[in-house]
Amino acid sequence: MPTGRTAPESQRWKALLFISIAQLMVVLDGAVMNIALPSAQQALHFTDGSRQWVVTSYGLAFGGLLLVGGRIGDMVGRKRTFLIALAGFAIASAIGGLAVNAAMLLLARALQGVFAALLAPAALSLLSLSFTQPRERAKAFGVFSAVSIAGGAVGLIVGGLLTQYLNWRFAMFVLVPIAVIGILGASRTVHDDGERHRARLDLPGVLLASSGLVGLVYGFGVAESHGWSAGVTIGSFTAGVVLLATFVVVQARVASPLLPLRVLTERNRAAAYLSVGLAIVSMFGMFLLLSYYFQQVKGWSPVMAGLAFMPMAVPQAIGATQIGARLAHRIAPRPIMVGGYLVTAVGLVLLASLNADSSFPEIAFAEAVIGLGIGTAFMPAMSMSTHGVEPKDAGVASAMISSSQQVGGSIGTALLNTIATSSAATYLVAHGGPAAQAQERNEALMHGYSVAYWVAVAFVVAAAVVSVAMVNAGAPKHVPAPTDALGDVTPVPVH
Repeated sequence: MPTGRTAPESQRWKALLFISIAQLMVVLDGAVMNIALPSAQQALHFTDGSRQWVVTSYGLAFGGLLLVGGRIGDMVGRKRTFLIALAGFAIASAIGGLAVNAAMLLLARALQGVFAALLAPAALSLLSLSFTQPRERAKAFGVFSAVSIAGGAVGLIVGGLLTQYLNWRFAMFVLVPIAVIGILGASRTVHDDGERHRARLDLPGVLLASSGLVGLVYGFGVAESHGWSAGVTIGSFTAGVVLLATFVVVQARVASPLLPLRVLTERNRAAAYLSVGLAIVSMFGMFLLLSYYFQQVKGWSPVMAGLAFMPMAVPQAIGATQIGARLAHRIAPRPIMVGGYLVTAVGLVLLASLNADSSFPEIAFAEAVIGLGIGTAFMPAMSMSTHGVEPKDAGVASAMISSSQQVGGSIGTALLNTIATSSAATYLVAHGGPAAQAQERNEALMHGYSVAYWVAVAFVVAAAVVSVAMVNAGAPKHVPAPTDALGDVTPVPVH
């Protein structure tokens, strides 16, 4: 005979499914568009110089508005924000699929970024507030982390299939039914019982934070095409840093800050934000370079290139749900995070040792090591992002981990691609010159990739060092709860 507690428990796990579907949609969006972009450019006739803005417009809106999105969720309700964001994302995706020119596609991508900035922190907040018991929380964040990490690789596969066998527009259209499923499911299963932030929105903080984040993301976006020493790059970085520094000063003085500094001063949360940001630099850059390696050096089709990421995607899910989640409710998070990051570094070293003739089993083994390591590390890191936070600040704390991922991804894409390109060019000048044959060009590309992968290793090791130095949360503890007449036992966490 079921008890009154059974239904709410099953509702939470159903809610997790639809929250994860929404997270998958956000992650898929960037990946599928990367694969579909060459076909979209050809169909809509926009230039090489403007094509980067199809990616950057999304990143600017997403990264620039994340803190605002998190605080709006705290103020008006996370479930309401979650559902509105899903609907908006679906509409923006449909507009993108129907685009008749580059301007319409750019508008759609920017709108997707706006609604993603509302959706991502709301999803993580709902998850954090729904699962508070250590064992359940570990499982829930394991699933959520697996979706977040593996979604990028799955998106490359989906993007390749849709682009090659249907049309680039379906890279946009495919997101609409996913959003609709999320809305229908979440409206019945997701509940928001967390305390709301009742104060008025901090408008000066909104302007400073959004402008500062946009400045940083824009700087890394233009660095890829204009160079690191270009005036527009340096100007964007300078403006971003000054605006964000001013933002911190203002937040310390206003009565109702957009980002209460108490969210950042707790060392475990700060470690989660910083370590994830450092690791994402490596992961996003590595995804981009592997995609080029598969298609330019190996000569594989978009579908084959997408499928070649599967040896990474599956171990990521295993690392998050079977290793990270199982360990997280038994031991402290620090050894899990440190071990996961160091295993990831080993996988990146294996990638750096590849050459143009490396076999697929060699490539797959390196990918599997990376996937297993990063999946294991990110599970406790994602959970730590809301460690000990007050319920009224859950949205903005969740937005911080998303900001770390977005800014880290922008840095990784620009930095590692620039390093790989410049290293390859230098190698080509020294070994082949203008008359270089295909073999020399491939060797130059592999040299550039190797140098970039070693830089990626440094960032992941830095994430491990941050975890060693800053994470001090203990292992979760439980005391047995009284057994009721029907034999149900509810674990009670001890904080």
